[in-house]
Amino acid sequence: MQFGQVANFHTNTTIETNKIPYAINSKLKKSIVIKKAEEVDERFHARYNCKGKTYRYIINNDEFPSALDRYREFHMPFKLDIEKMKKALKHFEGTHDFKGFMSSGGNKKKTTVRTLTKCKLKEKDNKIIIELSGDGFLYNMVRIICGTVVDVGLGKINERDIPNIIESCDRTKAGKTLPPHGLYLVEVRYE
Repeated sequence: MQFGQVANFHTNTTIETNKIPYAINSKLKKSIVIKKAEEVDERFHARYNCKGKTYRYIINNDEFPSALDRYREFHMPFKLDIEKMKKALKHFEGTHDFKGFMSSGGNKKKTTVRTLTKCKLKEKDNKIIIELSGDGFLYNMVRIICGTVVDVGLGKINERDIPNIIESCDRTKAGKTLPPHGLYLVEVRYE
């Protein structure tokens, strides 16, 4: 499984572009790996030229946590209603003001309106995988949406109430912010 982080930097190196990952990887910790390098326009910025992203959140919905993956997934020992969670996720698709799904102090931008193009949930072997794709995300937005969907799966929030929760722009009406372990940036799109 590959996950995508993108960075850019300016250099005047004589190293061939396709050899840059090898050169950088020789100096990095083993927990970080550069897989590809390419030349881009000098005005390119990895953050500001981004047109969209996809995030994944992994939930272990088994009775017992995984010893090996305990820092890579969120453990929820209570059985979740997957069908209700799928229905809840569909309400997040489209263009909405996601102010109620942002942690306080996180927004430095002028608007909290974002467009989510795809919200899907897959289940396999007691793992629940939620993927959200959109044009941008607010601070902790993915973790709050996933926490809200987990609350739907637990029966704490009715999936039919999601449109009203979104429309309220009230953080206190959404679910809790899930912990960071389990969250992955899968893809960054530029075109």
